[in-house]
Amino acid sequence: MRRGRILIFVVLILVIGLVVAFVALRQFLGSPVNQPSQTTDVNVYVVGQSIPQGGDITESVLTTISLPQDKVAAVMFTTDELGVLTSNKVAKYPLDPGVIITESMIVDRSAAVPIAGPQWAALIPPGMTAITIPSSRLALAGYGIDDGAHVNVNACFLFIDIDPTFQTALPNLTAALTGTGVGPDALPTLSLGVGAAGGAQGRLELEPSVQQPYYLIPSEAQRPRQVCQMILQDVVVLKRGNFPLTSGASTQPAADQNAQQTQPAAPDIVTLIVSPQDSVTLSYLVFACGRTVAPVGGQTPSETLCNTQILLTLRNPSDQARQATEASTLQFLLSQYNIPVPAKLPYSMQPALSALMPPSLPNDAVTVSP
Repeated sequence: MRRGRILIFVVLILVIGLVVAFVALRQFLGSPVNQPSQTTDVNVYVVGQSIPQGGDITESVLTTISLPQDKVAAVMFTTDELGVLTSNKVAKYPLDPGVIITESMIVDRSAAVPIAGPQWAALIPPGMTAITIPSSRLALAGYGIDDGAHVNVNACFLFIDIDPTFQTALPNLTAALTGTGVGPDALPTLSLGVGAAGGAQGRLELEPSVQQPYYLIPSEAQRPRQVCQMILQDVVVLKRGNFPLTSGASTQPAADQNAQQTQPAAPDIVTLIVSPQDSVTLSYLVFACGRTVAPVGGQTPSETLCNTQILLTLRNPSDQARQATEASTLQFLLSQYNIPVPAKLPYSMQPALSALMPPSLPNDAVTVSP
């Protein structure tokens, strides 16, 4: 009896072992061995050198890069599609080197809209405009401002009081009014005499010490009052200096185009992308300058006087914040920075100084070697 039970257990174990071996062998033979997937790289076309708006798409301006098969989109052009890419195709807008060419970047020459104006006009966003203003090394942050920079625009003004009727600077000049006799109606006859240079209009003041009136006249011309304020923020610079004289749909490389333009050693203009209203404002400020003072006696060089000075300040292109600023005047400087007005003392420093001059330093002297 005991032997029969042992035999039954042995048979069961053999049966279970055979079933497990059969299932494992079937799964092993039925499933393929996992092989590492191999991705095939595909060559797609990219811009090899700058292509202007309307420029021809030729093999000479193209190059290729390798991308994994799963990264290649249907709108890209592979090496097998060179004929389609270069078959009478032009660029819709300027293309920079390294950009992968897609179908939206090119158009058939017969269907292309005629390009009106220079190629850099496409860099101006819709609703904006470009205007050129005078500039200098100081206004361009030591020439740290270049094409594509984001800047703020500061403007400084000089204001004076004027006669609203004459529209001339105050004080007015005076003329002598004298009586020369009595008319038929017993009214005095007055005569107005204007000399070569009348005196400046003054005012009567009472001297409290002697209780006598005095007629005061100004000792000098009216001093202008200065104010500076930031008028524009986050403005994009389209171009520092002159644009190239050649424009349009040229297929020349960018290096050849840059070689044709003549840039001065120190650029004196800058072109900004602004709104139409801001362009009108800048136009007004530009024409606030331009009054040339001729040399006097061959000693004083001619210069251009401006009622407005414009300065550009460089900002981070990723900074799109707008800051509210206070206009800077003499009163603002005194109150904002706690600058006291010096008291009138019974003593002073000698010698008297009427202007601020920097000190002379030994390194300022230029040594000329023999």
